[in-house]
Amino acid sequence: MGSRMRTILAAPLVAVLVAPMLVSPSAAALPPDGGAQGARWAATADGPQKYPRMHEQSNLEIRMSDGVVLKADVYRPADASGRPVDTRTPVILNMTPYSKFVNTLAGAINANPGLGKLADKVADGLDKTPLSGLGDQLRIVSGGLAGSFGPDPKLIGSGYTQVVVDVRGTGGSQGKWNLLQKREQQDSIETIDWVSKQPWSNGKVGMTGISYSGINQLQAASKRPAALKAIFPVVPSSDVIRDVVIPGGGIGVGFLPFWLAAVNAIKWAPNIEDILHGKFDVRWLLDRLADPASFLDSVIGDITWPGGDPNNPPGLLKDVVDPNSPLRRDLATPVDKIDVPTMISGGWHDLFVDSQTRTYNRIPLKPGVKQLVMGDTYHVTTSAGAGKKGAPPRLDVLQRAWFDHWLKGIDNGIEKYGPITLQEQGGKWSTTPAFPRQGMTYRRLYLSDRASGTTMGSVHDGSLTASKPATARELTIGPTPLTLCSRDSAQELAGVLGVLDACGKDSRIAEHAALTFTGAEATAPTRLSGPVNVHLNTVQDTRDGYWTATVNDVAPDGASRVLTTGQLTASLRKIDEAKSQKSPNGDYTDPYYTLDLADRQPTKPGEPTSLDVGLNATDAVIQPGHRIRIDVFAGNFPKGQMFGPLFNPESKPQHLRLDPNAPSFVNLPLDQGAKNPRRPTVPPRVPDAGGATR
Repeated sequence: MGSRMRTILAAPLVAVLVAPMLVSPSAAALPPDGGAQGARWAATADGPQKYPRMHEQSNLEIRMSDGVVLKADVYRPADASGRPVDTRTPVILNMTPYSKFVNTLAGAINANPGLGKLADKVADGLDKTPLSGLGDQLRIVSGGLAGSFGPDPKLIGSGYTQVVVDVRGTGGSQGKWNLLQKREQQDSIETIDWVSKQPWSNGKVGMTGISYSGINQLQAASKRPAALKAIFPVVPSSDVIRDVVIPGGGIGVGFLPFWLAAVNAIKWAPNIEDILHGKFDVRWLLDRLADPASFLDSVIGDITWPGGDPNNPPGLLKDVVDPNSPLRRDLATPVDKIDVPTMISGGWHDLFVDSQTRTYNRIPLKPGVKQLVMGDTYHVTTSAGAGKKGAPPRLDVLQRAWFDHWLKGIDNGIEKYGPITLQEQGGKWSTTPAFPRQGMTYRRLYLSDRASGTTMGSVHDGSLTASKPATARELTIGPTPLTLCSRDSAQELAGVLGVLDACGKDSRIAEHAALTFTGAEATAPTRLSGPVNVHLNTVQDTRDGYWTATVNDVAPDGASRVLTTGQLTASLRKIDEAKSQKSPNGDYTDPYYTLDLADRQPTKPGEPTSLDVGLNATDAVIQPGHRIRIDVFAGNFPKGQMFGPLFNPESKPQHLRLDPNAPSFVNLPLDQGAKNPRRPTVPPRVPDAGGATR
């Protein structure tokens, strides 16, 4: 997956020497903001629309093949009197678990553009304060995120019908919540068929939506229903289990239980409009009583499991650690079967970042027909900054252009955008034909115990070097609650904790619980693009361990900003070689764990265990004067922790060996550079798997 580049390293510390950074775009490529085309897309979305009003029809009943009734709100273009027009239009469908009422609130934001200006004004005042992360969250209002969440009056006024449907067991719909599984996926296909055959539909259907409603778009598209013509998933996942349920083999305890509690609470809200009209749905109430807290009791039981047979965990956990379980299969979407135009919006610190670039690369469509936009954002800040100078157009503008082209056949040039539009962490927005970027070369940088002199509080201040350490040393690290204030916690909590810059944008608090390894100052802008692997030579005092590693950009003022992260339960370290990627020398670049309890390999206390900790793919530029740092933690609460009998009840420390005969190192995808004019040294050669050098 990777952009390749050669880095020139100056011993004894890392000296990253670079050259030209940008891959030259083709003559036909559009800039990140779309240039003149982007301005036309915005003018089209914001200008006067064909139809002046919007007509809403609430709680239409859609009966599924098993008899369960889903409830839908339908928004149609209307004339000046409010009467829906007779013209058949394309349909934009959103399948949501958050209740149509919540989506309607998002629609109110769409209808009041003044809210975005007000939010931006408040955000501007927070920019240079410790709460600049709150400003990022406020900027989503002007970034057009609500246009993918709720009904968009201007989109509807231009000649689309929008349909918002509560998935079974949520909102006003009957049934038991099936959480993206087989029956719910079938509901999506049946709903697409239903809306395509309504008298107000011209038979062409697009899908939009955020998070859950982005995931079910990928699922539906992979089944290739005839009426589905294009999708616009925002912050989706194609493998929920790996992304948030058991990241690196540890159970995620920060996001899942709170999210499940929220959805279960919302699903109990009765439909007031139906009650006022004497149409209370008794079947809805009976279904809620029969399934009052879908999945929540099972997840809480898994997290609090005191232990027992490690090969027979309870409840939901039993399914998520079995790759052959129906649940695990249902939540791993075969995106290689998608054949409709797909534009994905994601973020480098999104909950589902690990599968967003993978999803784009696996979809078998040519670039332009598939597109990817990745910002330096969390789950809840996806559209922050969109529509500003040098940034991509607002999400609602891109969505309108996308559907206009693929559902209405309008030649607006959207297929020439991107195809991959990335916000480099530490840099600017740019476009590229591939991800990772072209010109990347994976290079080893070794973890050394030699002090870098750049930290003021880590458990151990070490260095990144071009050569192996001269002598062996063992460093000890233990789990602490300091990881609660970290970028991983902010990511796991969907970005909510990101309002505090001390947690969401700076790792210096969390680093008091870390082993840090810092390189020399970059002498020129240095690009990093692709997945990262950190190889650790570890020793556990018990039968298991939980390791976390991050790659950070350290600024001259000492601020340490996480670029990417990964974690691994030591006993679940088995790698699926067929799905993994390696450098020419045999080092892993992107290890893919089986995450199968049947493959569990308990560690032997006191004996070395080699671990390859795969980190999420990322895109960044290390500016002159900045440094690359690797942080290593013994734990990552609340993003992940070992569970049940695999959990270390004594919380004993873990040990990292820095041994020249079995070194610990990071394998980084760095851009190919010329020799540093200040220090014209050749990079050290690293033996490949066959003994040759590169």
